[in-house]
Amino acid sequence: MRRSLRLALVAVLILATGCRSGPGTAAPAAPVHEGADVILVTIDTLRADAVGFAGNRRVETPTLDRLAAAGRVFDGAHAHNVVTLPSHANILTGLYPYQHGVRDNSGFALSPKVPTLATLLKRAGYATGAVVGAFPLDASFGLNQGFDLYDDHFPRGSRAEEFVIAERRGDQVVAAARVWWEAQKGRRRFLWVHLYDPHAAYDPPEPFASRYRDNPYLGEVAAADSFLAPLLDPLLAGGQPPALVIVTADHGESLGEHGELTHGLFAYEGTLKVPLVVWGAGIAPSRDHRSARHVDIVPTVLSYLRLAVPAGLPGASLLAPASPREASSPGDSYFESLSASLNRGWAPLRGLLRQGEKVIDLPVPELYDLPNDPREEHNRYAEDRRTAHDLRAALPRESVWPPPRGTVSAEGEARLRSLGYSTGGGAKPAATTYTAADDPKNLIGVDRKMHQAIDAYSRHRYEEAVRLCREALAERPDLADAYQNLALSLQQLERPDEAVEALRSALRHGVGQESIRRQLGLALAELGRSAEAVSLLEPLASSPQADAATLNALGIALSDAGRHGDAAAVLQRATAAYPNDPKGFETLGIVALRMDQPEMARTQLQHALALNPNLPISWNTLGVARFRLEGPAAALDAWERSVAIDPRQYDALFNIGLVAAQAGRPAQARQALSRFVATAPPARFGDDLRRARQLLAQLPS
Repeated sequence: MRRSLRLALVAVLILATGCRSGPGTAAPAAPVHEGADVILVTIDTLRADAVGFAGNRRVETPTLDRLAAAGRVFDGAHAHNVVTLPSHANILTGLYPYQHGVRDNSGFALSPKVPTLATLLKRAGYATGAVVGAFPLDASFGLNQGFDLYDDHFPRGSRAEEFVIAERRGDQVVAAARVWWEAQKGRRRFLWVHLYDPHAAYDPPEPFASRYRDNPYLGEVAAADSFLAPLLDPLLAGGQPPALVIVTADHGESLGEHGELTHGLFAYEGTLKVPLVVWGAGIAPSRDHRSARHVDIVPTVLSYLRLAVPAGLPGASLLAPASPREASSPGDSYFESLSASLNRGWAPLRGLLRQGEKVIDLPVPELYDLPNDPREEHNRYAEDRRTAHDLRAALPRESVWPPPRGTVSAEGEARLRSLGYSTGGGAKPAATTYTAADDPKNLIGVDRKMHQAIDAYSRHRYEEAVRLCREALAERPDLADAYQNLALSLQQLERPDEAVEALRSALRHGVGQESIRRQLGLALAELGRSAEAVSLLEPLASSPQADAATLNALGIALSDAGRHGDAAAVLQRATAAYPNDPKGFETLGIVALRMDQPEMARTQLQHALALNPNLPISWNTLGVARFRLEGPAAALDAWERSVAIDPRQYDALFNIGLVAAQAGRPAQARQALSRFVATAPPARFGDDLRRARQLLAQLPS
């Protein structure tokens, strides 16, 4: 939901500005290079200690190491959020999350009234381009404003039930960025490049997969570094127009520290501390130990270019010299982690950093002395209550709770659930009193079970996923994502009645999010109870703001009920409202076949595959349309594509076996039917399995 920036928050900013020197640091005067190009690189989920220039000897990051050796490295840099979207909003606006209003990955969008760095540089005559690597930075979330090019062309329509997030590899991102960069040569240029590779699940490409077999996270980091070489090496080699380069991360990764497997729950240093390098003409190579913050990046860029810094920004240039007052009193840095509260109803986490002291405001509060306890192992709250009280009193009152929130898209749901979170409706009223039972530290066991359940599901260990979800629900019966993941796992185990009961149990426990009701409608449709499904889904789809997943679910249920015309009308509404979502076109193709319109089906399915060529259901359905329109060869090609993407496309395997046998391709038929007999669930494919065995016995050996 887009919201205006509250004027009061712009007019009254209580936090002191950043960019102060720590003791013994002498910052040189700020360089100024009016008209220089600017490149901002953000690497998702990159820990501050996961790069070579931070002293990590287990990883090879030669590109970033060369940049760091020639630039200024800020060893004390911190983010303000531990999830992707709000953290990038902080970087691009120079505002804290409670000022620009984006507080989580889903349900929030940056207001068009809040200027970004791209907005400011475009006004100054810059060509502005952005190439981002994954769905959390989709243009619909508002960070595209001010950019001439906002390239978010990652594949759409990923399978939500597999917790697959739409993303593209870093080498593809950099290649697209370089095309734009070269095309704008001769103009002032601002380019933002976002790499998503280090984000879980960790699956680095070769040779990094083999080289980092024991630490795939570092393999992803090394791969991301290699992807940046074609962009950064020419600048480091010289002979290019003057440029300012800033490299940072949106947040880090816990990697099991404090019990957290990835990120998004806590705000310890593993996820809050980030690398930050600033490189450019006139910037002397150095290690800077001052406090540095994401909100300081916008003022740093503008000051370097001799452009006006908007009044009211809480940060300051990181390249400016520090005054004696600043050297003795580094600025505060606010941070928050709200996903578990917004989505599960757990206690909201806010905190403040000041001069190495860090307070975390929770029902069980925490205070750490980072210089002497960098791993945050000794909570000093009880022994130094005065410091803790002073820091808690400095928390900005403007960070109201709970923050207003909009609707969450279906792909946003998939992202949150892939991280172990449900999708909204969990936030409690502002008057809620949270207790130790709501503190995420005391719920880390539940959080780990949800991560483990998702991992088990992704590895097709569905019985294990069922067990973990039920264990989590025994502790927290209001956990929406546990019900959803439980139902998905039961469906994969061919236990649809139990899946329906799990979702109905969620409703009985007061967990009534739209996503639960939509999933229940689809589960009922799969059981042949299409009338019940339609009655459940129609009220959800009646809203003008109904999302694509709800409209598609209703379309399927209507078609299953024999109301193909009504289904087509709903799906046409979906494709008109969401033209970049291939699922609507895929479902329209299925409905068109049911209406005996193979040409229309082929057109719709080809449109879906043009948006994302890796949709197995689209290929399977296209095979049926092609068989009727073009003959066996074209159909077999489509079905083979389907099972190559997803070996569990049993209908496609069976179709290959039947048609290949008829077309005189016995080897192809035998291979497909053998796979079908070995893997297809008997409860769902009993008659087809008997026919497949009969046909196998008749095929020549």
